[in-house]
Amino acid sequence: MDTFQAILLGLLQGLTEFLPISSTGHLVLFSNFFNISSNLSFDAFIHLGSFLAIIIYFKKDLKEAWDLKSYIFLSILPGGIAGLTLEHLIESYFRTPLGVAFFLFIMTIPMYLGEKWGEKRLTIRELSYGKAFLIGLAQALALLPGTSRSGITISAGLLLGLKREEAARYSFLAGAPLILGAGLFEALKLYKYNNFDLTIAFSGLIASAISSFLAIAFLIPFLKKHSLNLFILYRLILSLAIFLVILLKF
Repeated sequence: MDTFQAILLGLLQGLTEFLPISSTGHLVLFSNFFNISSNLSFDAFIHLGSFLAIIIYFKKDLKEAWDLKSYIFLSILPGGIAGLTLEHLIESYFRTPLGVAFFLFIMTIPMYLGEKWGEKRLTIRELSYGKAFLIGLAQALALLPGTSRSGITISAGLLLGLKREEAARYSFLAGAPLILGAGLFEALKLYKYNNFDLTIAFSGLIASAISSFLAIAFLIPFLKKHSLNLFILYRLILSLAIFLVILLKF
């Protein structure tokens, strides 16, 4: 991977991290179809750019996030445990175009149900510990490429009664500690195994930060007026296109 490719991956990751269309899934597809060498460690590291974007965009909400630390802890616990125990399994078996297509398709179901059944009336302040933990269980599924951390947690928030924009805001705040932890952990691994080119890695991180900020700035206002249906349609079309390409190769 060269610097230009790292920047492309960073821009793609940041843009798709917060739009509910799966950043990891798009990175896997991009790497496979354009023959760019990437892996879970690099992908996790450039997610640090998304963490920076969350901090910058939500700087006025950080006090509220601290007030909600007990809820956020419950929302990151399942994902943290899943990441530590299942990373190798997911890297080995699911980071393929077929895996991405499957989870892109199947994970539209909770998005559809969230829109159809969600009451969309609660704010973050009205969360309970039980609801925060259920969002955490949903967040753990984001390890599966094609799922989308924002998509699955926003869907869970909707099903639990949150307004769309409140579900998105909580999704980003609750995802920030996991993004930070995974990014730092993978950075240490890259450094330990002498697989850490500073120019390439930080080029991807900076690109990710820029596109992540733009994605957040777009999505929060968008969800105040619009449903998730546009993203559901995109996911379905992309998954079917991937299945078709795979079938044509046989």
